[in-house]
Amino acid sequence: MAERKAPLRTCAGCRGVKEKSGLIRIVRTPEGVVRADFTGRAAGRGTYLCPQISCLETALKKGGIARSLHVTLTSEQTEKLRRELQEFEERDP
Repeated sequence: MAERKAPLRTCAGCRGVKEKSGLIRIVRTPEGVVRADFTGRAAGRGTYLCPQISCLETALKKGGIARSLHVTLTSEQTEKLRRELQEFEERDP
């Protein structure tokens, strides 16, 4: 039986194509909450980012996250994403 290929996803920041397991999913839940989904299983519309702040900043600047999630990000949502990614970077170097 053939080996399964790892699913590939595109980073909303740098636009690099990488294995899904190496990226962080950003999700807009059915309630409209935008947050990082480190499990990759939360319900809602998702997009992917490399686990670096630079990719988040690029995605925010170019509108990649907002476009993918079909939402206009508030400054509170943007700051929450920055905090979540910063904490993830510090936890998992």
